[in-house]
Formats: sequence, C-alpha cells, structure tokens
Amino acid sequence: MKLGSPFRPRLLSALLISIFLGSAPATPAQERGELRIATSYKLMTLDPQYANLNENTSLLSHIYERLVYQDDNLELKPGLATSWRPLSDTQWAFKLRDKVRFHDGSAFDADDVVYTIERIRDFLEPPSGGFRSYVSGIKSVSAPDPLTVLIETDGAVPNLPLFFSSIFVMNRPSEGFETTEDLNAGHPPNGTGPYRFESWSSGESLRLTRNDDYWGGKPAWSKVTFRVIENPAARVAALSTGEVDVADAIPARDVASLKERGARVASVGAARVNFVQFDVARDTLPGVTDKSGEPIANPFKNPLVRRALTLATDRGILVDKILAGYGTAAAQVFPNGLPGTSAKLLPEAPNYDEAKMLLAKAGFPDGFNLVLAGPAGRYPGDAESLQAVAQSWARIGVNAQPAAAPFSVFNTKRAAGDYGVWYGGTSGEAVDIILHTLLASPDPERGTGALNFGKYRNEAFDAMLARAESIAVGPERNAALAQATELVMADQPIIPLYHFHHIVGYGSRIGSYVLHPRGWTTAMQTLAAME
Repeated sequence: MKLGSPFRPRLLSALLISIFLGSAPATPAQERGELRIATSYKLMTLDPQYANLNENTSLLSHIYERLVYQDDNLELKPGLATSWRPLSDTQWAFKLRDKVRFHDGSAFDADDVVYTIERIRDFLEPPSGGFRSYVSGIKSVSAPDPLTVLIETDGAVPNLPLFFSSIFVMNRPSEGFETTEDLNAGHPPNGTGPYRFESWSSGESLRLTRNDDYWGGKPAWSKVTFRVIENPAARVAALSTGEVDVADAIPARDVASLKERGARVASVGAARVNFVQFDVARDTLPGVTDKSGEPIANPFKNPLVRRALTLATDRGILVDKILAGYGTAAAQVFPNGLPGTSAKLLPEAPNYDEAKMLLAKAGFPDGFNLVLAGPAGRYPGDAESLQAVAQSWARIGVNAQPAAAPFSVFNTKRAAGDYGVWYGGTSGEAVDIILHTLLASPDPERGTGALNFGKYRNEAFDAMLARAESIAVGPERNAALAQATELVMADQPIIPLYHFHHIVGYGSRIGSYVLHPRGWTTAMQTLAAME
C-alpha cells in the first residue's frame, strides 16, 4: 500500500509556467503538425463561464486564460495578472499583463476583467456547477487604468486570488453580454490563449489552430484535434494503433498492455478524495437493520461505530488490487504534501480486533446489516471498491450489501435520502473548498455543506475552518487548515479511501506529458519528441 506523497519532484519553474499557463515555446526541432488527443471529456458548451466542469476547464483552456493559475503543487502563479495585493480587508488590486491580445487582434485590458466578473455575477444563470459562487462576494469592480483592476468585496475574502484561478477571462463586446446560446451557435470563441478556435462538434470533437502571436511564445503544435471517445477501451485502442498521440483517463488495468505495445504512461495523484460518507442525522436509516432484518436506531450517530468501520477498511486492497497501484491511500481530503494538508494524518492498516471491540462497546457485539450504495462507472474502481469495503466490514460482523447504480440514479437517490451510507468522491481547487463543501455544517446562508449529505455538524470544526478561511493564502492559512482537518477527521464523519491517480498514455511522437493534479488534459502539457 502506498502511504507517501505521490508527487514527483517539482519541475523547473520556467517549464511549469510555460506548460500550465500557456504553451512551451517551440524550437525548430520541436515544431510538429497536428496533435491528436483522445479524451474522455465531452465538451458540451463553448461558454467558458457557464459550467465549472473539468471537460470545459481542460478543453477551453487552450482558447481562454485566467488571471491566476495553479501550478502542479496547487500554488498560485501569475497568469493574465502579474501581481495582486489586498489594499484592505475588503479591497484588492490586480495588476495586468501588458501587450496581450485576443485572437481577433484587440488588446486585453482591465475592462475585459470587469466584464468577466459582471457577466458571471449579474448575467449568467448557470447550472449547479457554475462560477457564481466565486464572485458573489464582489461588491464592485472597476478599472482605474487599462492595466489595473480594483475589487471591493462585501466582507473579507482573503482567498480571492484562488477564486480567479478558476475563471476564464472573456473579451468585452461592443455592447451587452454575450449569451451562452450565441457562443454555442457560431460566435467564434475569442480568448488570449495559445490556440485559436477552428471548429467544434458537440460531444464529438474540438479542432484548434496555433496562435502564432501568443504572448507566452509560439506553441509547439500547429493544429490540435480532440476526439471525444468516452469508452476507455476505445481510447486505449486508438492510442495502441497510432490513431491518436495522447489518450487520457487510462484505466489502471490497461497500463501494462499499453507499455507492451510501446506506449508510455504518465500519472499523478488527483487533487480529490473518494470516501465513504455516513448519514449521522436521522434516527433510523433505510437499509440499516439488525441481523434479523428489523430496523435499528441509526448506528452512525455513535463515533465509536464510525471509528470501528474505519479500522475495518482495508485501503491497501483498494489501492494495490483495484487501482493496480495507481492510487494513494487516503487519510484526509487531499494527498499529503499539498497546501493545507496535515503531515500527521496517515492511512492506517486495518485492525479488525480493535474494530470488533469498539462495535461491542457501542452496543453492537453482533454487528448489523446495511446497504452500501455508490455509483458505477463514475470513478476508477468505484463498483469494485464497494465490493472490497463490504468484504472488509464483514470481518467484524457488519454485513454490507453493495448497491451500485449509474451516477445519475445514485445522485438522485442520495439527494432524496434513500441511502444511509454511501461511497462518493469530490474534488476542488484547494483543501478549504473541500472542507467547506463536504464536512462543514450545512448552512445555506454561509454556503457551507453543499455536499454534506450526511448532515454532519461539528461546531468546533466550523469555528476552526472559519478562522482558517479568514487568513490570507499562505503558510499560516495552510497550518490552520491542517489543524481543522485533524480535528474533524478524528470524529470520522467520512472514511477517506483513496486519491486515485490521473493516468495518461502517449505515443512515440510525444517526448513527455506533464500531468496536473486537477486532472486537466491539454496540448500545453504535451511536449513533442526531439528528432
């Protein structure tokens, strides 16, 4: 079982800037024609501000850019903004990069940033995955000069730069706001990124051409074509036969065969966690009974039961067998070593004897029955993980019946309260965003607990998290987040299982592929092979 950090040594900062911010400048030997990528990401809109989903973030990052970006250690780096600083608790100043142009030749300036914020905050009506939460606290935004943006917030927002690492900047039109319908209907996307839009077929392909005037240096590839291939076996086959140069979301089980056929593989631990979550609020739960099938009081309200099930969970089987080593056992919401994580929290090996003792102490010496729900096909190894967890729990007398369903079905039933305990997963830009969403007490006014379907509440943790969120991004904030994480994980409202690895395969035309823990798939991460 892999217990350490999955992250490779840090790359040279200049290389990171060129790869994750834009494109590595091409030398004559590096220049190539078309780069062909098979992706699992189905781009369904050309509006870069409509839905906060990885498929949009990855593919549209070729065309659009952000004020701030996150490197492969999730540290903030300059993007279209060269610097930023707080002027007070509620005021920020962002200085913008000079001599940047949009693909139509117009100059990028502060008015474009003002338009971007106002479009998201005041105009768009996005789905649940939209970006409005990132700008809802902005009271006003202004442009005192072409390269300065002043932002005033309703209250202290010390991590405002982090929010901008997720927002693409759009070009201000001559009047009004561009609609999502207009962008999807043929208005050419107009960004500042390293590649220009050529064509798009919803759910099938995206074609791009090189932006020779890109401010970050001429990209290596003259053309880039993304083919949407949702079936993993079909992506593997396309890479194996040379139909594509890169294929993302490679199943761990196919890595060995790909290598035998001459392909190479890159992987990195994902900035996300897969976990078991308990309903700790209701008095009785669906599917939770004694051994005779009679309903019982909710056992998950007792922290001893949650602790027992944690000790009876064999993460080693999940990582080594189900994920074939392409995962890292989890003890918190992000892999160890990322900002805000605790070095004190390490995955434990199962201890079935202690788990049985805790169950008996909690009043369940014979265990109980439950239904363990989860999605099938949503995450690597999800259905198999349900089976493995159920087998582990059976060793302490907890008989778990796995119930895997398509994600849409599972998600609907989970929201409706049809489950008492379930397997899930989530990701985000930073540790505090996951804690805020997954473990903080549900509070619509504060916007906390959106994914806290178990209705877990811990006032001490809420206070510690609020304090951490009031600190500016940096070491002090990271330490406060680590302390809050230590406190909440001692109470076991969830069982962190693993951080699966993003796996990408690439062929002979590719020299290297630099993965990012956010799971993006871009041409900018792909360096051409040297001749």
